[in-house]
Amino acid sequence: MIFSTTLLNRVATTSVVAASVALSPVFTAIAQAETLNGAGATFPAPLYERYAREVNKKYPDLKVNYQAIGSGGGIRQVIAGTVDFGGSDAAMKDDEIAKVKKGVILVPTAGGAVSVVYNLPGVNNLKLSRATLPAIFAGQITNWNDAKIKSDNPGANLPNQPIKFVVRADGSGTTFIFTNHLSAINAYFKGRIGANTAPKWTLPNALKGKGNPGVAALVARTSGSIGYVEYDFATKNKLKSALVQNKKGEFVAPSLQSANAALSTVKFPDNYRVFVGDPGQGYPIVGLTWLLVYKQYATPAKANAVKKWVNWVLKDGQQYNDDLNYTKIPTDVVNRVLQTVNSTVK
Repeated sequence: MIFSTTLLNRVATTSVVAASVALSPVFTAIAQAETLNGAGATFPAPLYERYAREVNKKYPDLKVNYQAIGSGGGIRQVIAGTVDFGGSDAAMKDDEIAKVKKGVILVPTAGGAVSVVYNLPGVNNLKLSRATLPAIFAGQITNWNDAKIKSDNPGANLPNQPIKFVVRADGSGTTFIFTNHLSAINAYFKGRIGANTAPKWTLPNALKGKGNPGVAALVARTSGSIGYVEYDFATKNKLKSALVQNKKGEFVAPSLQSANAALSTVKFPDNYRVFVGDPGQGYPIVGLTWLLVYKQYATPAKANAVKKWVNWVLKDGQQYNDDLNYTKIPTDVVNRVLQTVNSTVK
């Protein structure tokens, strides 16, 4: 009887151990499951939403949430430490970086064009020169049949009506890319408005839209309007985009090809912070967008999840950039960024 009880205990113990071994992968998967919450730029929002869906297919234990609240909001939340990562089309300034207690790495993920969109029935292929475009958004040109616009567009049926300006209501990396270019090519605009995520516009009765979607919607329903949005928002909303004069004197329409041409000569420094003001070729109003990740996280699991996310974005995720009209990050830059992230993020 004693023998039988001992045998029974051994069998029971063995069964429990076996069950534990069999179930351990499940418990491991649960323990390693992580959700990353990010917020920031609306410029890359369509791309980041696609990234989030695709990364979860490869790593079911990794879920990424991204709120498109504008670059200014993304930077503020990174400084406050209320997100796992941020998103911005405006590279963080030195004073902003200094405020991030956990340290921050700027991870370039894509590039793209900012379209100058307009709603002017009967006018197609609107051309805006390097003199005219800054003058419009500095408030120096306020009517559609102004002599400078007419000079850029001989033969066009430009109406004698006020220009209705549409700008961003929120702090915006798209706005930074746009105003950075205008500041680079026009001294009056630079002194009056300047390159900023949330400039103080001097435009009469400007309409303000929340995010790229808000600006696109306002332009779409407002005859006589002009504004600026990320290129993918222009195409998806079927908005007319102006041909903008570049450094070579060419009038160029925004496109993936012309944005790639403009960004092809960009040099990335060690901190990967780049301000593209006036490229030598291609479509001139272009910029980059960054994920903002901390150097220090509360737990190793969170740090590993962030590294997994960044590695996927720069290796697997780049294949989706072209589909959504974003440029890719060059392979040599990808390798440098991943070395920085993998060796620094803890």
